[in-house]
Parts: sequence; structure tokens; C-alpha cells
Amino acid sequence: EIYMNDNSRENLQEFFSSGSGKIGSVLLVIFILISVFVVFTYPLNFGTTVWSNPAYWSDYPKSAPPTWTNIFGNDNVDHQIIDFTTPVDTVSISNREVRTYTHRFNYDSNISPTFLSLSLYDVVYHDRPPTITLSILRPDNKEILIYREIISPPRPGEEGPYVRYSDSPFRINLSGDKSVSSNLVEYIRDNSNEQISINKIIGSNEKVIFSNLDSLQFEEILPGEYELIVKFTVNNENDSISKIRFVLGGSSYGLLGTDSLGRNLSVGLLFGFPIALLIGLTTSTITTFIGTTMGIISGYTGGRTDTIIQRLSDTLSNIPLLPILLFLIFVFGPQLWLVMTILVLFGWPGLTIIIRSMVLQINSSQSVEAAKSLGASKWRIMYRHIFPQLAPFIFAQLVFFTPAAILAEASLSFLGLGDPSIPTWGQILENGFRTGGVYIGYWWWILPPGLLIVITAMIFVFIALALEPVVNPKLKKM
Repeated sequence: EIYMNDNSRENLQEFFSSGSGKIGSVLLVIFILISVFVVFTYPLNFGTTVWSNPAYWSDYPKSAPPTWTNIFGNDNVDHQIIDFTTPVDTVSISNREVRTYTHRFNYDSNISPTFLSLSLYDVVYHDRPPTITLSILRPDNKEILIYREIISPPRPGEEGPYVRYSDSPFRINLSGDKSVSSNLVEYIRDNSNEQISINKIIGSNEKVIFSNLDSLQFEEILPGEYELIVKFTVNNENDSISKIRFVLGGSSYGLLGTDSLGRNLSVGLLFGFPIALLIGLTTSTITTFIGTTMGIISGYTGGRTDTIIQRLSDTLSNIPLLPILLFLIFVFGPQLWLVMTILVLFGWPGLTIIIRSMVLQINSSQSVEAAKSLGASKWRIMYRHIFPQLAPFIFAQLVFFTPAAILAEASLSFLGLGDPSIPTWGQILENGFRTGGVYIGYWWWILPPGLLIVITAMIFVFIALALEPVVNPKLKKM
């Protein structure tokens, strides 16, 4: 036991003495920490309820580059999502209560926002319908009424309290709303005595709101501090609204931008960390366990058992993987467990053949012969005398299998054979190619998932390189 502890300590020192061992270990720890963070912060059904839900991403810009690209001179508007949940002021007027929400922000871009929208979430009222108004105070100290909405009244036969927008929010596109255009035309007429047609500004209301109104061409943007003012007027103090969302549509967003559906790519790529490790480690562990077990049994027992295992290994090794996978996906549908199962079923035979040849050499060793002469059972001999001699090689194979499994899943997802309910790096990459992102120049959609796949594979390559001196003592540094 003391010898084994000393040997293990020596192997660890040999492993960490190499640069590849240190780099691989540090990167693996980082990946594991990120994966743990995602597991504890993301919902389990993230793929179906968030990533694959278009309504969830309706407030996000489409195909927007990362915000940090603006430092290179790109004149993009930063996308902003502003949520109001707590009023800053509440005033009682007669039998009504006015709850005011405000938010200030600086606007210093030379171009107008791409769109504006307002969303209402989970409104509950008891008597008459509440009213909501949205105004904006511009840097020139002029306040413009943008939008007014009365919550839908009770339906015939409906009893209070009345619940609205609980299943899905009420969302209005302020840029193209005719009532917003009418409010802007009225404001321009009252403040400049100029007559302007609604048809001139409808569909581009955001340009009017953020432009210098001294010129009615709406080409010059008015920079400075703006203040959003939202007033929620209720007729019962028990009336409530869970959230009010204002979206200032931009042409850049987040750390890694968005795809053509507006999905935040950094969120999807983070979710890919635990999925990649789950695929790689689970598949490689099961494959290595089956291959090692079958190889040891085959090499030690011999006879008919050896023949059956070897013929089964030869058969599975020569079956083409892709046609089988296409057939099973056609029958069961694209599912992650199916891909992992196929990788395991067709991954263990090669290891079994190698392990068997090594066991045939170990059978003639003195330790095995001594165990046989003492009457040890064949299972004890395989577990206590054969397996320990193979353990370093087996662990090295497990490490090699891990990146192979990750790359295999990514390749299958890139071919459109992955599970669409679970976003993986391969799927994100496939979506980028399928929708033409690589040809249009959406590099932020292509490079990050590709680099993460390569880095993940390289982590285990570094670890495997550091394990070589441990597996083969001839390679140890003198």
C-alpha cells in the first residue's frame, strides 16, 4: 500500500511537471466551474422554454454584433431592455391612484434606435380597467406623450378580479403604431405650428422621438439624457401589474451578439458547457468501462467466450455508423440520449480488441501465475492482478475518448442530427451555416462555438500528452 501511494504521488508529480498537464488541468477546472454555475442557475427545460421559444426573444435585436465591437468605430446603437417593477412615486387623486415609474439613460449615438416597444406583464384589477401612459422627457426639457393604453375591460359573464396578460405579455411595437404617430403629429403641431402627415412618420416613430425637432426632416439626432416616464393609473389600491418593459432597439447587443432569431448567443454558449462535458465524460466513461470489461474477460477466459466477444467486436467495428444513426433518428427522432447511446455501442469494440491483446501478455506474468497457484478465483485475478497493470493505459484511453465523443456530437449536430430541444455548440454552429451567417459575415455566430469545441478537445489532448510519461515510463524525464 505504501508502494502504491508513493507510485501515485510520483505519477502526479510527473503529470503536473509538464506544461501541457498544467494548462489542461487549469482549463478543465474552469470548464467544470462554468458548468456547475450553469446547472444551478439555468432551468432544466432551458432548451424548450427559453432557447427554442421565439416569444422569449421577441424583445432582442436580430443578428446584432457584440456591444464591444463599437470600440472599433462601428456606429451601432446599444440595445437596452428596461424593466419597471417598483414605482418611484404613488399619488392618490380622487378615487384613483397614479403609480409613476421612471428611468433615465444617456443617448449619444448618431443614429436612431432600430425600434421601440412596450410590454405589460400580468395585470390584475378589481373594478374598472387601469390606464397606462408612456411619456419621454428629452434633453431639451420637452416631454412627449408617446402612448396611452386602457387595459381590456371585463368580458360578459366574467367575475373579478380580472387577470390580463398572465400567459403571454401584451406587446406593442411603438415604432409602427398609428396612435403613437398621431401623438407625435399632435405634439409637433402644438409646439411648432407645423402640419405634418401621419403617413410621413408612421413606421419610423423612433426617429421623431430622438431627433432634433427644429428640423422636421428628422435626420439630426438629439444626444443627451432622456427620461422615461410610465404612469399606471388604477381605480382600486389592490390592482397590480408585475412588470412593465420598455425596449430601446439597438444594432449591437451583449458580449457575443445575437443570431437571426434574436437569441443571446452568450446564453446559449454557456449552456453548452455542461452539455459538452456531459456528452464527453459520460460517453467516454461508459465506453471505456464496457471496452475494458469485455477485453479483460475475453483475454483471460479464452475459449468460446473469447470467440463470441471478438466476433461481436469485429462485427460492430465494421458496421457504418452514419446510416445506422440516420435510420434510428428517423424512427425515434433526434434526441441526445440516442446519439450518446450510438457513440457508446460503436465505440467500445476497438478498445476491447486492444485490451484483449494486452491481457494475453499479462496472463503469463509471475503475479498472475502465483495467484492461480494459490487458488484465487478468476474474477479476483482479473480485478486485483490484471486490471491494476492496465489502469494507466485505460485512464489514458478514457481521456482520449472524451474529446472524440464531443467532436462526434458536434459533427452530428452540424449535420442536423442533434437534439433540437437541447442547444449545443454544434447546433449553434449548424444554425449559423444553415441560415447563411457565415456568408453574410456574422462571425460572432460562427467563431465562438467553433473555438469552444476546439478548446474543449485540446484540453483533453493536453491532459493525454501529460499522461504519456505516466503510461509509458520510458518517456519519463530523467
